[in-house]
Amino acid sequence: MKELTKAEEQVMQILWKLGQGFVKDVLDQLPEPKPAYNTVSTIVRILEKKGFVGYKAYGKTHEYYPLIARDDYRHFYLKNFVSGYFGGSFKRLVSFFAKEENMDLQELEEMLKHVKEDLDKKEDE
Repeated sequence: MKELTKAEEQVMQILWKLGQGFVKDVLDQLPEPKPAYNTVSTIVRILEKKGFVGYKAYGKTHEYYPLIARDDYRHFYLKNFVSGYFGGSFKRLVSFFAKEENMDLQELEEMLKHVKEDLDKKEDE
């Protein structure tokens, strides 16, 4: 799996939300100022070449849908992010955000409680 550009990720976020859609549907979801139709079409075709998007053809029109689940990409992206910026250490990541956000001990304990709950749910699956 490859990391997406900001534009590619923006289009993928829309396709994950919609489930499937035509270029026009993606364009309708983009914020102003909207890019040109051809720009969005090009991004979608790049995503298709990268293996992120599949399509169903209806004559000359294509309906696109995600081939990669949002959670799978999120896992890949966060793993690379933590590896690249925090030496693969989740502890360093948490420490960074605790310092940046001036978190107090109670907020840290609450965050750790949520992490533990998520881990417990994962073990139950």
